[in-house]
Amino acid sequence: MNGEHDFELEIEEQEILVSYERDEWHSVADLVEHLRNYQLYAMEALARTGIQLSKEDVKAICDEAEAKGIPPQTLIGIILHQYVAGELVKKSRS
Repeated sequence: MNGEHDFELEIEEQEILVSYERDEWHSVADLVEHLRNYQLYAMEALARTGIQLSKEDVKAICDEAEAKGIPPQTLIGIILHQYVAGELVKKSRS
């Protein structure tokens, strides 16, 4: 590719294309693990914004979200919605 296109790109898109054309993009060996780590980083960043979550809770949320096939942020949104809608029930102890 020589950088000439029949369509307009946004600045960010142009930067990505130039980077790609310079062969600066490479596949990672374990994409799933990399994505999981980035999800954990995002969850920890969320925790730093005022919502306090332990690392154990972050891991549990990520594990549950992965089992459901949804992003952790989506699971958190579902849980919060259920809470404010009064749909969460207290778990009985055995």
